[in-house]
Amino acid sequence: MPKRDFLSIDDLSRDELESLVASAATIKDDPSSVDGALAGRQVALVFEKPSTRTRVSFEVAVEQMGGHAVVLRGDELQLGRGETIEDTGRVLSRYVDCICVRTFGHDRLDRLAAASTVPVVNALSDFSHPCQALADVQTIFEHRSRSDDITLAYFGDGNNVAHSLMFAGTKLGFDVRIASPPGYEPDDAVMERCQKLAAESGGKIVVTGDAAGAAAGADVLYTDVWASMGQESEAEERKRTFVRYQVNEDLLALAAGDAIVMHCLPAHRGEEIDAAVIDGVHSVVWDQAENRLHAQKALLAWLLRP
Repeated sequence: MPKRDFLSIDDLSRDELESLVASAATIKDDPSSVDGALAGRQVALVFEKPSTRTRVSFEVAVEQMGGHAVVLRGDELQLGRGETIEDTGRVLSRYVDCICVRTFGHDRLDRLAAASTVPVVNALSDFSHPCQALADVQTIFEHRSRSDDITLAYFGDGNNVAHSLMFAGTKLGFDVRIASPPGYEPDDAVMERCQKLAAESGGKIVVTGDAAGAAAGADVLYTDVWASMGQESEAEERKRTFVRYQVNEDLLALAAGDAIVMHCLPAHRGEEIDAAVIDGVHSVVWDQAENRLHAQKALLAWLLRP
């Protein structure tokens, strides 16, 4: 069979997305169901950006499924001395069965996948964070009925996490609301694609500057850091710009009574989210973080198991 890459949630059909999430739930209930699924398999984990959850969850997933994880920092590879990303992909393909990469520009993943003969997984790029979105959907379905009658409201920067949530939500028929300040909205091409996906699934997609309007009646309130890696110089300006988009008790009061609160972490309490909310009864953040492990097991099994 031809190899499959996983660079974006939009690489999946709706059926594939739902199947992966269902598999992740099964694996969470019965971790032994994937015992030995990666026996004899080698998975390269390449981190050009720092990582906590992504690195640990992938490394543990590979080892628990019987495979071997080869963890590499960007400065440990010849990439730092001028070797092309294409040559790196060609070489790693001769040694390992899958390459997972956390990087900056998404074009690097596209080039790597084109040159590699084994599956390439996006462990985060500046454009997209699809592994996070898999775990997010799993978490939503754990805490809400498994249906397309879900309103997901995201607050903050229209970044890689927002893009992946938009793809996932519109594929599944959710009402997706992105509340961002002017100038920080999601990518126009992503919005255009998600409008088409929503039309196909019966979902909705809107980008607005009105945080209160986005929160009204929402089932899920989701936020992310205001300044991502590589944006440290903009941190103070972003704090001033995003202050009206903080997920706090006032915003939560506008949502559905049984709404859940999500954050992909790391969190900055007192900035994008209030401590009383992330540590409160509506928060499912720790389930969400745990589900990275189960969702990535499902993904690796799908990509690599015969």
